[in-house]
Amino acid sequence: MRFSLFFFVIIPFVEIMILLEVSERIGGWNTVLVVLGTAVLGISLLRRQGFSTMARFQQRLRSGELPAQEIVEGMIIAFCGALLLAPGFITDSIGILGLLPPVRKAIARRILRSGGAFMSGGPFTMGSQFHYRETRFDEGDIIEGDVVPDDKLGKDKD
Repeated sequence: MRFSLFFFVIIPFVEIMILLEVSERIGGWNTVLVVLGTAVLGISLLRRQGFSTMARFQQRLRSGELPAQEIVEGMIIAFCGALLLAPGFITDSIGILGLLPPVRKAIARRILRSGGAFMSGGPFTMGSQFHYRETRFDEGDIIEGDVVPDDKLGKDKD
């Protein structure tokens, strides 16, 4: 409740107050140009960082590693992109700050360490904390198995 009040009422109110103050000091059109300039800068940074994170994600998958850091960074990039859509200096500043690689990586590491990320399937387990089970195999390991249709196991087809 407090978060939604803060995010949907207080932040927009403060953003409007700042926009009015800036427009009073540098003029209305200049304020619009500054807001558009920060949006263009942010979108450019968003695009570059998004592609970079996606490339690292794919490289980690190809090497058989868990791309947990890249997944969390992708969520941060999406959140910062949403902040850049909102007009205002506070949201643009937070959005651009979150797109800077050192800041974003530090936030992602903190989220992963705190257990704030929950995933299921694969090598992850669901629970109150983030757990990772090591499931890698050496190149020499061979796992064999047979595919058995459901009707051979005594299950009816639906």
